[in-house]
Amino acid sequence: MLDKINLEIKLKIMYIYTILIPIIFGLGIIILPDVMVSLFGWPEQDPIVFGVTGSVFVAFALLAVLGLRDPHRFIPILLLQLFYKVIWFIGVVIPLLVTGEFPMYGLLHVIIFATYIVGDIITIPFSDLLKKKSE
Repeated sequence: MLDKINLEIKLKIMYIYTILIPIIFGLGIIILPDVMVSLFGWPEQDPIVFGVTGSVFVAFALLAVLGLRDPHRFIPILLLQLFYKVIWFIGVVIPLLVTGEFPMYGLLHVIIFATYIVGDIITIPFSDLLKKKSE
């Protein structure tokens, strides 16, 4: 019983974290793209792709609100967040680091994404998710 309560608290903390940072970055990207570009030292962005990024961040934040109501039911939000960030690290960050082409303006992104990966790995109850349901 205590483990279930602790898991619920950890999940809610992760949902809150999934609400706070993405809503700030997402809305900033959508509403004030020029400010975000200059504030974080990013290069000029394609408005369509940049807008998609902001929209995805806001969507994660809004869906995470549902996770606060029913933490176990909305674990797939955390799983999707974990997988796309890990794929980004493997497919984008590591190749740029290996070739020595990683831009320093991306460092904040890497740090923030790494905190989400660690948080998701610690929080998501993989053993429960992988457990076979009894008929």
